[in-house]
Amino acid sequence: MLDSAVVTAHPNREILIEMDSRPQEFFVVLSGHVRLYRLENDRREADIAVYGAGDVFAECAMFLEECYPFQVQAAEATTLARFDGEKIRPMLVEEPALALSLMRIMAFHAMDARLSVANDRLHTAPQRVAKYLLELWHAHGGPGNAFKLPFQKSLLAGKLGLAPEALSRAFSMLRNAGVSIRGRMVQITDAEALKNF
Repeated sequence: MLDSAVVTAHPNREILIEMDSRPQEFFVVLSGHVRLYRLENDRREADIAVYGAGDVFAECAMFLEECYPFQVQAAEATTLARFDGEKIRPMLVEEPALALSLMRIMAFHAMDARLSVANDRLHTAPQRVAKYLLELWHAHGGPGNAFKLPFQKSLLAGKLGLAPEALSRAFSMLRNAGVSIRGRMVQITDAEALKNF
């Protein structure tokens, strides 16, 4: 499988997959971030997911004969490993463990999408931001540890289903819950207040 990979570098904002195209490849992000989004005829955009190093995307296209309903763009300088679906499909028949791994990735993406819908319906914009910051805080060691947002705020807004101005308002409201943000650096001084926000 690795022998079939082609590594490519892409500048910020390059379109990697056009919406309504029929991609013949799937991708693994080696560095950087990409955004998957839906584009409406009036040019409005709705972010669906953000993928970073180690993430797989467009794998479902290998099994669909329909057009891909999303557009994918490099959100910063990005390096990808590209896998040709025509070469990979026979391997999935020969190697059940490989097929199972790909099924797990698709199942994770399906579950993540459903959890995102539930999160959007159950929480206000500031609560969504608070939940995301707490997850990052725990991942970076918890109390006393400042951490850096993994990507620019405009991308974070899209990931959380917010307009950039709504994200700014949420950050302002979270100051009372012990959140301090300078640029992309975040400090949480009262995790319990943030959890109960």
